[in-house]
Amino acid sequence: MIPTCRLDRLIGRDVLAANNRRIGRLEEFRAERRGDTWVVTEYVIGGAALMERLGLGVRRVLGLAPPRGYVARWDQIDLTIPERPRLRCPVSDLRWQ
Repeated sequence: MIPTCRLDRLIGRDVLAANNRRIGRLEEFRAERRGDTWVVTEYVIGGAALMERLGLGVRRVLGLAPPRGYVARWDQIDLTIPERPRLRCPVSDLRWQ
């Protein structure tokens, strides 16, 4: 059985690294359809995620530089305690966006 977690419990939560340092807020999810269900494939952390949610057009209209953030694969975040998501890997292993 695939573990489940309510995404609304995760949005906006601080993501902590192994050393308990905050790396950013979990702001966006990327998912793909597998059969009858949707499966989260990536988590987007930080300002880049917020702008991704608002859309590229908003960024251009406001003349904002693209913010930076991290993209973590589904297996790089520990959601054992959904209120306190933690990295399972070093920050350097995350994709920079």
